[in-house]
Amino acid sequence: MVFNNILETIGKTPLIRLNQTVAHIPATVYAKVEAFNPGLSAKDRIALHMIERAERLGQLKPGATVVDATSGNTGFSLAMVCAIKGYKCVLTVTSKISEDKLNNLKAVGAEVVLCPQEAKPNDPNSYYRRAEQLAKDIPGAFYVNQNFNHDNADAHYLSTGPEIWEQTGGKIDWLIGSASTGGTLCGSGKYLKEQNPELKVIGVDAYGSVLKKYHETGIYDEQEIYSYRIEGTGKNIIPANMDFGLIDRFVKVTDKDSALCARAIARQEGMLVGYSSGAALQCLEQIKDQIKPDDVVVMIFADHGSKYVSKVFNDNWMISQGFLEPVPETAEV
Repeated sequence: MVFNNILETIGKTPLIRLNQTVAHIPATVYAKVEAFNPGLSAKDRIALHMIERAERLGQLKPGATVVDATSGNTGFSLAMVCAIKGYKCVLTVTSKISEDKLNNLKAVGAEVVLCPQEAKPNDPNSYYRRAEQLAKDIPGAFYVNQNFNHDNADAHYLSTGPEIWEQTGGKIDWLIGSASTGGTLCGSGKYLKEQNPELKVIGVDAYGSVLKKYHETGIYDEQEIYSYRIEGTGKNIIPANMDFGLIDRFVKVTDKDSALCARAIARQEGMLVGYSSGAALQCLEQIKDQIKPDDVVVMIFADHGSKYVSKVFNDNWMISQGFLEPVPETAEV
């Protein structure tokens, strides 16, 4: 098959059955492996959809600058789309971003503005506020605003959800995915729940994120917010794309467990997938007693592990975080 450009290859990612990592769980478990997108993540879908809708609405003019705050994946996808369509791309990121992701953004031509990880959402130095200000300061800029742009979730409602329904033959009982902007999980979950109202949608959250408590109590608690390592999971704001009514339950997972699960997926399933994919597998482990033998579980593996080779797949980094024990040095004989 021949394509006119890289953007035409976005979507139609495979559903792959997991085996060794879930051998102790008596159910059918699949992964929706979004690393098969050309930008190696699910964010390709939203980047293309949001940009093209902005073009149709006249919000984005030829030669303009696209601006957004990103944890890395959406930024790369936006930069990839901008490279093809001739837009400039300016991205704000937090200092938590992996070196791999940072270099990838620059490789596709993005201008990257690094912001302090510890800055609170309303701090002028936070990556949210910096993106807003840049969009105001740059003439003719288009602020994507992925957290509050409903085209984010719509992209998955129109593509990821229908793909999963078709690939499972309409047999899916659980959808598990990391909760961040809410677009992937809620867009897919909305479509799938329209087909099967009994479907359980499980949001994976991080310790240090406000989402789980907000879902359960309606309270935005700043005391819940602290630094954590998982990327693409959890939030310190309440994104508009997070449809809490669609999500049956949030499950919090630790940085360490998620990292070890990502490494297990690579070694036991042969899939080099990202940190949030490990978080999804850890979530499944924590709710496995609720799953029935004839259930079908789909986990969203949102991105590729190549984005984390300096972190999760680096033994020295894992040891420095206390996630692995140092290997004792042995004296030469």
